[in-house]
Amino acid sequence: MDKGCILVTGASRGIGSAIAEALALDGFTVACLSRSGALPAREISDPDVRARFVTTACDVTRHDSVKQAVEDTMRRVGLPLVGLVNNAGLHLEDDAASQSIAEFEQVMSMNTTSVFMASQIAYPYLRDAGGATIVNIGSFFDKLGVRRNSAYCASKAAVGAISRCLAVEWASDGIRVHNVAPGYIATDLNKASLSSGSLSRFLAKRIPTGAPGASEDVAQLVRLLFTVTTGFMTGETIYLDGGQGMAL
Repeated sequence: MDKGCILVTGASRGIGSAIAEALALDGFTVACLSRSGALPAREISDPDVRARFVTTACDVTRHDSVKQAVEDTMRRVGLPLVGLVNNAGLHLEDDAASQSIAEFEQVMSMNTTSVFMASQIAYPYLRDAGGATIVNIGSFFDKLGVRRNSAYCASKAAVGAISRCLAVEWASDGIRVHNVAPGYIATDLNKASLSSGSLSRFLAKRIPTGAPGASEDVAQLVRLLFTVTTGFMTGETIYLDGGQGMAL
């Protein structure tokens, strides 16, 4: 029996594709929203799992695009919307003294405004499901001061704040909201830079567990948040960084 539909933004590659696969393996229909509208870039041989993917092209920074994507998806799947994973994001580095306001706003639009917007648009469907979960993908940068990352750090700190506010406001509707904050995660997009050279050596020293995490680490935590049925935990930020964010 299908467990219902979960929307995942930024689902075509990276962490988002791993999340989409994990949820499909667990029996959910996964609506994969991305700019390309492509299937998750994962090697999935089981046709039953692949059949649980529904793809939709969507620009998460545009209200009309997100609204249309959600409405179209709900018509197509004919299932209750039991979850939303706000995963799409953008990481641009620049000096605080010279970064353009346009670039700062671009990061905030993709990483922060899109989270609030997608949650707001999905809210009526999540409420009507009689019990649903939103998982936002933040970052452990939300509590750090990182050079050349003012926009990114601010955007992810705001995701944590939005998560707490929505958790409080929508708890009476049976909607739980969580914020998963990964540290350095190796994906198909950055694995080469994280596995060799000076950055790799730096992270081996800085991360207590000895190396960056994998996309699957994030995906399995997100999957767990959709399988734990208790509604008493909500609004929390869960750090998944190998202990780096607390290490001296």
